[in-house]
Amino acid sequence: MINIVLFGKPGAGKGTQAEFLKGKYNLTHLSTGDIFRFNIKNETELGKLAKTYMDKGDLVPDEVTIQMLQSEVDNNPDSAGFLFDGFPRTLAQAGALDRFLESKGQQITATVALEADDEILVQRLLERGKTSGRPDDQDEEKIRNRYDEYNEKTAPLMDYYKEQEKFYAVDGIGSIADITERLSTVIDNL
Repeated sequence: MINIVLFGKPGAGKGTQAEFLKGKYNLTHLSTGDIFRFNIKNETELGKLAKTYMDKGDLVPDEVTIQMLQSEVDNNPDSAGFLFDGFPRTLAQAGALDRFLESKGQQITATVALEADDEILVQRLLERGKTSGRPDDQDEEKIRNRYDEYNEKTAPLMDYYKEQEKFYAVDGIGSIADITERLSTVIDNL
């Protein structure tokens, strides 16, 4: 079983690459954004709980987020592995994920970061914002704020996984096929 954490700033291509990786390696793609939307839309107990925080403008506590992920892992017992997208975002979440996977006799196999220059990513998101309808992709100041938050909260995770010798950086600039090939080379050599 392989469990991959996919990192990258907004616009780095995580969603696009996740589609290829889940198919090629038969992984279950766990996107926290998708999991949140599903739980809220279907008014699950965890979805209702998460919504109470979100409605106040607060971040959903780690324990609620990890419970949602645990539920998804438990619902896919025959999976060949998991591709974590958007989680963990903090050191506390990484520790919680490690403890949960250890309780299942598993671990994170690797973390892969799609790296790209901020200026290129800003332009990607502004371009995406023209068709996505997402307001957070249409405002350059908001985009740059998301990058600041990423650098502050998520970047320390890179050191966490480097210490475990599980961190791999991949150039996220180029054609989709080229980036997929770079990611595949990393995963094939695990």
